[in-house]
Amino acid sequence: MPLALLKAREDVMAGFRPNLRSHDITEQQWRALKSLAQTGEMRAGQLSRASLISMPSLTRIIRTLEKQGLIERRPEERDQRAALLSLTEKGHELVLSVSHAAEKRYDEIVAAFGLDRLERLHLMLEELSEALTR
Repeated sequence: MPLALLKAREDVMAGFRPNLRSHDITEQQWRALKSLAQTGEMRAGQLSRASLISMPSLTRIIRTLEKQGLIERRPEERDQRAALLSLTEKGHELVLSVSHAAEKRYDEIVAAFGLDRLERLHLMLEELSEALTR
């Protein structure tokens, strides 16, 4: 089962990688940006959990995305030691651009696999994760 899940992930991601490369971002950078776009401002630990990126890797990614002007950090008011991360306007624009281009790939997946089956698969994968993390 683990190999089947990995193969399916690779087959799905193969269609998204050219879009990410054309925007000069990695898969992990995209997951971090997309998580911030979906959730809004959050601490690094929250972003790590939301994007499924380890903290050591995320620390490096945050530095890179900050240098590129895609995210910004500010001190949290209640705890000055903690920082809150959010997308910049440039980051929002990039997320919109990548998302727009990704829609074509989603349409291809739906055409190849079927919307009903894709929705059932998504639900079953969520149920599997929940069952294994109880």
